[in-house]
Amino acid sequence: MKTYKKFRYYRLLFFFAIAIPLVGCSDLEENPDFTTQDNFFATAEQLELGVNAVYDGIGYGRDWFNHYYDRFVFECLVGYQVGWEKGPLDFQNGNVNPSDDYIATYWRISYENINRANAIIQKADQLKEEGAPNTALIDRVKAETMFLRAFYYYNLVRYFDNIPVTTQKTESDKDLPSNENGKRLALDLIEDDLIMAAAVLPESYSSGNVGRATKWAAMALLVKAYLQDEKWGEARTTAETIMTESGLDLFDDFAQNFSVADENTGERIFEAQVSSSANSGENQNYHQHFIPGDLPNDLGGVGWHWINSTQAFREKYDPNDKRIAGTFISEYPTTRVGPNSAGERPIVKWSADASYNLSRFGGMVSADADPNNPDELIFGNGWSAKYTEMGISNANLTEKNIVYLRYADVLLGHSEAANESGTGDPYLGINLVRERAGLDPLSGLSKELLRDAIVNERVMEFAMECEVYPELKRKSTFGGTPDYLGDYIQEFIDTYGVDRTLKAKDYVLPIPLNEVLGNPNVTQNPQYQ
Repeated sequence: MKTYKKFRYYRLLFFFAIAIPLVGCSDLEENPDFTTQDNFFATAEQLELGVNAVYDGIGYGRDWFNHYYDRFVFECLVGYQVGWEKGPLDFQNGNVNPSDDYIATYWRISYENINRANAIIQKADQLKEEGAPNTALIDRVKAETMFLRAFYYYNLVRYFDNIPVTTQKTESDKDLPSNENGKRLALDLIEDDLIMAAAVLPESYSSGNVGRATKWAAMALLVKAYLQDEKWGEARTTAETIMTESGLDLFDDFAQNFSVADENTGERIFEAQVSSSANSGENQNYHQHFIPGDLPNDLGGVGWHWINSTQAFREKYDPNDKRIAGTFISEYPTTRVGPNSAGERPIVKWSADASYNLSRFGGMVSADADPNNPDELIFGNGWSAKYTEMGISNANLTEKNIVYLRYADVLLGHSEAANESGTGDPYLGINLVRERAGLDPLSGLSKELLRDAIVNERVMEFAMECEVYPELKRKSTFGGTPDYLGDYIQEFIDTYGVDRTLKAKDYVLPIPLNEVLGNPNVTQNPQYQ
């Protein structure tokens, strides 16, 4: 049970749109008597409601293909995480195109909320100029909004590279931004926004505001932005500030990162607030897509079971790695075979010896397994334990927040930045992460081998958290050295005989077709031209 309060999202969608076409209305003049941005945001408290709507976009929002689920589909490009439904299947087979629904929805959600953020930032400046009271709240809301704008831009640029960048609310088709030099412009804006946000945001909140962006969230995202920008010195010093001043530390148990009881505490720096018990429309659909396909319905088995990791990826973990229990479901009662001699549902356990292929049922226990023989009650799927909620009576009643920033990311970022810059202790962060995992510390590696180790540690730490594809992409060059992403994809192709050829398109997502057609200032990524 959650014993704290956290702020609730409010969906203020009535006047926020990514663009408002004005064709045929240029001569219309009237004095509106309905609620608009201009006549609603007249106080600091109303402005706070506006930023709540921007937070809403990182949770369930209003789309079934929402901000985080779309990214889970993108992860399938790597091939370590696979699915049988069309979306995940297309990505794992490398069949990605500009008209893809997941890409289009993700893009729209991101820019809708960037537009909302731009409007709130402009309004905050206006209210202060007009002498509105409660300037401290105005400043905090503006800083939260700048963090969120940076968050959306960051998660666009790492997938799409050159993206359209604007700091003004889009009101007509005359305001549509260009994506020329978009990656550079985006990174500059992200870094500036986060520096300013970190200077204003509090280190923590009282119970009613738990879940809002803090100073440490802004700085943790800034570390990631600096790494994306290869500003190694800035990334290292920013990470060191967090490590020495925040008081953050790793949980003793890795699984606490995904526990309902530990939400908004410890190393969990920033997360989307989810609680269907507080609001029936505020759940997350991760559970329904990642639960085992043969889990009994009364234990939360109702769903689609679209995505799991491959058996080969599950085998990459050191058997002594303590993260396994928090990353994968190792056993559960099955409905694939009948009751055992005691009249109970048999318990199936994961095994590297289980039969496995990429079909929908290819990793489940055999339907003709002996329910009384443990040697036959085995499965090969890498079912995710991170966001599934085993034992719930209704698969829609999900409570787990979606964690976007964790302290482990800061530690691994410090090691990467120290290694790449040749300054500081490059083993400090990674060895703390490995210690928690129960693994031996690293030492004495060359720069290249330590780089390999840090990349591998990121994959093991953040598997099935939407971080593997963009992180491998960031550290790879198609046809070059190193090429961690290419190595993963090729291994997947070779291991499972996938009809796919590694190509340049695998290293960047396409700009959505409707954006290219609707915005004359946007140019498609060259890999898709």
